[in-house]
Amino acid sequence: QLQLVESGGGLVHPGGSLRLSCIASGFSLNDYVIGWFRQAPGKEREGVSCISRRGGITNYQDSVKGRFFISRDNARNTVSLQVNSLKPEDTAVYYCAAEKFGVCSADVRPHDYTYWGQGTQVTVAT
Repeated sequence: QLQLVESGGGLVHPGGSLRLSCIASGFSLNDYVIGWFRQAPGKEREGVSCISRRGGITNYQDSVKGRFFISRDNARNTVSLQVNSLKPEDTAVYYCAAEKFGVCSADVRPHDYTYWGQGTQVTVAT
């Protein structure tokens, strides 16, 4: 059974950092583009970042550029999202998603991805 599990969320103060992880089971991440998304209460799910199958291409939403960094370790079937300099507006449930037939495009769109994890909550507050 193909499964994605996110972890690493939590409550942090503004300016803090977290490292979110997405671990795949039941399939190899080697063949998949991976995206990170987030959804805040009352808002639509939005793309945050994506990474190509071998990690050579990464893209970021403008609001997180220079603060968030995506990486992957195919040997460990894991994709990570390092989130730094967190702001209250970064508060959301963060999801990873996988797509076998797509590409990591500049516009990271939820409907381009087929397989989804359950999400991990990130809360940025004083």
